[in-house]
Amino acid sequence: MAKLTFVTHDGQRYDIDAPVGTTAMENAIRNDVPGIEAECGGACACATCHVYVDEAWTAKTGEPEAMEEDMLDFAFEMQPNSRLSCQIKIRDDLDGLVLRVPERQA
Repeated sequence: MAKLTFVTHDGQRYDIDAPVGTTAMENAIRNDVPGIEAECGGACACATCHVYVDEAWTAKTGEPEAMEEDMLDFAFEMQPNSRLSCQIKIRDDLDGLVLRVPERQA
């Protein structure tokens, strides 16, 4: 298990115990995090699970691969630390990861 925190645009925090091997998106859906719709079910075919990775965690989560980068073009208010939460696999070294939900997804 790893601790995962989603922060909504209004500052509401969702602290989640996330099983290793799952995705950040799966944990957001299971815990009813507002703004994470995941319309494609995690197939990297939409941008409705877009998040901002807290800057302290960008190196550990890594860069988006080509397919994710293409989908991020459809995300609202993309930033350099934008990722699709369906593409962030929970690992032990991501314990404490903080992800922010963009305001336009609220």
